[in-house]
Formats: sequence, structure tokens, C-alpha cells
Amino acid sequence: MKRFLIALSMIGSLAAAAPIPENQAAGFVKMALAGIDREYPNKPGDVLRGPDDVRAPKATHPVFYGHFDWHSSVHGHWMLVRLLRLHPQAPFAAEVRGVLDRRFTREAMEAEAAYFRIKENRSFERMYGWAWALRLGIELRGWDDPDAKRWAANFKPLETELVALTKTYLPKLDWPVRCGFHPETSFPLSQALDWARATGDRELENLITTKARQFYGADRDYPVRYEPSGNDFFSPCLNVADLMRRVLPPAEFGAWLDRYLPGLAAGNAGNLLEPAKVSDPTDGHLIHLAGLNLTRAWTMRGIASALPAGDPRRKVLETAATAHTTAGLALVNTGHYEGEHWLASFAVYLLTAVGLPD
Repeated sequence: MKRFLIALSMIGSLAAAAPIPENQAAGFVKMALAGIDREYPNKPGDVLRGPDDVRAPKATHPVFYGHFDWHSSVHGHWMLVRLLRLHPQAPFAAEVRGVLDRRFTREAMEAEAAYFRIKENRSFERMYGWAWALRLGIELRGWDDPDAKRWAANFKPLETELVALTKTYLPKLDWPVRCGFHPETSFPLSQALDWARATGDRELENLITTKARQFYGADRDYPVRYEPSGNDFFSPCLNVADLMRRVLPPAEFGAWLDRYLPGLAAGNAGNLLEPAKVSDPTDGHLIHLAGLNLTRAWTMRGIASALPAGDPRRKVLETAATAHTTAGLALVNTGHYEGEHWLASFAVYLLTAVGLPD
């Protein structure tokens, strides 16, 4: 807990992506490495076309088979890249480089990409897992390091496949999915938009900004009293706002937020401003609420970053984000795999200010 509070004190600046302390990074690395080759328990989510498809997770997904499920494995790998990039000289660096070098091979990534070319698999992990894969792509592409450049080149077949699937899917999606867990739409749109801007893919950027305005531009008076649900790890309300601050110019976003959360300046936002409590961290669904506290914190900071310095909503959001950060970090390391296979990635996303403006 002490390490978490040290890190918390370092994220007061909304725009600065201050590296987390090396000793805390080492703890997160240890958690990631503990799950990276742990094939079981496993929740596959695959469509079985016949008996030949009944295979071990590693045979189906030669890279992303650990950490209980595909998306958690993806963001577990992202976390390793992120922490290695922030601490390239740390004692853990050599081991992490070796692990990533053995896993991020051209052959293995081609196999991951080929999986999505099968008709029955085109909706696998749509769009939550895709979002984390694109975040991994951003991390690899943005790092001027010889190993990272090679890994990025090897990762490209999977990245290309998922971008193509996104461009095919979004024009057909007439309504957003609004919920607090994996199928939710606005979080992956935020990640894909960040990827599009990082890579200069104007076609994808325009598609996402158009869809975001279509889906959420007329939203108003969000029913805050209905959040959270019992196993949320996202706030669908805050995810949407965190997307729209990426899409709308600042003045337009401020006006949109007035309509969307009219009571926010006065601190009236239902349960959104109060951290959720976790009654049983050994329950794989109830522990989602620890992740909710972390994602609420990063979305609140993102929303606040798009508001003027004197806007009273900034103070409300920043205060609530601090409380949520403390509550979320307290449950990252419980000793129970139900949370430990994924929560550290969320903590690193928050503590290193991912997605915030430079």
C-alpha cells in the first residue's frame, strides 16, 4: 500500500506522464510475469467449428494464451512494454526483454493474425480486446528502441488485421453498446482513435469521430443514479465523456459536458464520485469493481484535462479521481488471481497517464 501511495503523489499533474517508481514497477512486472505463461485457468471465448478446434489455449493463441483470457494477456504484454520503456535500465529489464523477444516473433504474430481471418473468429474480442491490442501497437511504435522496432514490425500483421476488422465493423454498428464491461463501445473507440492519430490513419480517425458524434453527440442528462452495476469495471458514463473530450474541440466539449452531466460542477453525479467497495476480492466478477475505481480515475483525469483551469468541474473530478485511485490501488495486489491477472495493467495505465494530452 505504501508503494501505491507514493505513486499516487506523483500523478497530480494531469498532463505529465511521470514514470512510476522503479520498485513499484518491479512489483507490477512480477505480477505480469507470473501470469504470462500461466495457461490455466483459462476462459477461451472461441467459436468451435468442429472437434479439431478443441485445442489447448497455447495452440490456438501462441502469444496471448496466459493471464486467464486473450485480452488480459494482451494488456499484460502491453504493461511489460510500457514499464520496460519507462525503466529500460531497471534490474528487471533484461528478463522482460528476453520474455518479449521470445514471444513477439513474426511467426507467432502471424498465427495470431490468421486466427482473425477465419469467418467465425472475426468478432472474437470485439472490440475490447482489439482496443488493448491497438494500445500495445501505439506503445511499440512510439518507442525508439531497436528491440521495440523489431517487435512492432512483427506485431504489424495482427495490428493490420484488427484495424481492417474495425473499419469493416464500425460502419455497420448503428447503436453503441452501453454497459460497464467488455462489450462497451466508447472505451475501444478512444483507444482506436488514439492509434489512428498516432499512426496518421485519417480514414480510421474520421470514421471514429463521425461515429462518436452520431452515438453520443446528442446525449444529455445522463442517469447517474443507475451506476454502478454489480460487476462493472467501466463507467459507461465516464467512458463516453473521455471519448468525447478526444473528439470535440474544448469549447464544444465543455458545452456538451454541461448537457451530459448538468450537476457535475456542484458535485452532483450520483454514485460516480464515490469509490465502489469490493465485498469479496476472490470473486472474479465482484473484483471488477476494483478495476472500476481505476478506470473511473483515469477517465476523470482525462475529462478534467479538457476543461479550462478555472472550471469548477476540474476540482470535482480531480478530487474524486484521487479517492478512486487510492481505493483501486489498494486491491491490485491481493494474492488472488481473480484480480491479479489484470488489475496491474489498469494501475499502470492510470499511474503513467496513458491517453492524456502531452
